[in-house]
Amino acid sequence: MEYFFLGETELVIAFRFIGIEGMAVNTSGEAIAAFRKITENDADIVLSVNRAEEVRLPSADNCHILIMTEEVAVWLGDLLVDWQLSGRYPLLVEIPGIAGKMSGRKTLVDTIREAIGIHV
Repeated sequence: MEYFFLGETELVIAFRFIGIEGMAVNTSGEAIAAFRKITENDADIVLSVNRAEEVRLPSADNCHILIMTEEVAVWLGDLLVDWQLSGRYPLLVEIPGIAGKMSGRKTLVDTIREAIGIHV
C-alpha cells in the first residue's frame, strides 16, 4: 500500500473509487490515534470507524504517502510538524476538505514562492 487517506467520510469514499484506502476521522483524538498507529509502525491495526466499518491501517513501511485534509493537519498540530522535519516515510500531503480551502492556510506554491523569493 503506497497511499493512505485521513479525512472526512465523503472523501474516504471518493479516494476508494480511485483505489486509495482511507479512514474517516471526525475528531482530533481519532486523527492523532490513527496518525500515531501509522507512523509508529503498529502495522495492520484494525480500528472501528463509526462502529459500522473496520479499517486496516498501514504501517509506515507500507505507506509512502499519507494524504490528509487541512482540518486533520490542524488537529495533528506539532505532531505533524515533528514528523515532517524527521524526513521519514510516509510523506504527508494536505488537501482541502469538503468545505474547501481553510482561510489563512498557505498553498504549497505560496510556500515555495515565499522561500525562493520569486513571484510571477
